Amino acid sequence: MTTDPVITLHRYFIYANRMRTHFDKLIEQSRKDLTKDVELRLYMESWYGLLYVVIEGWRDLRLQDAEIDELLQSPHVSLLKRTRNGVFHFQKNYFDARFLDFVTTDGTAVWVRTLNRAFGRFFLDWHKAHPQAESRET
Repeated sequence: MTTDPVITLHRYFIYANRMRTHFDKLIEQSRKDLTKDVELRLYMESWYGLLYVVIEGWRDLRLQDAEIDELLQSPHVSLLKRTRNGVFHFQKNYFDARFLDFVTTDGTAVWVRTLNRAFGRFFLDWHKAHPQAESRET
């Protein structure tokens, strides 16, 4: 069986977005300091790291969307990549810059949410335009 690579990329987006929904739910329940609350950081940093994987797949598949492509021109992308590296590769320093640079840079919170929504819109539109695109035998 083969699967359209866009469907495969969508799986990574689902993973990232699920971390976002957990993070948002915890934010609603508590206004704790993100640098001290391990559970909030778990979901936030996992969301950020997984969202960067979506960016990698987007670029690898050479997909195009005006809004997403414009957002990916931001210098925030390189900070998000550093966050991904910090999350998914062991760092000896608990407060490594890979974790802190993204969250302490102005505009990143709005940018990452805008990018997440844009990816969500893209995948919904793509699935509407390709209703038969499912796993299929080769």
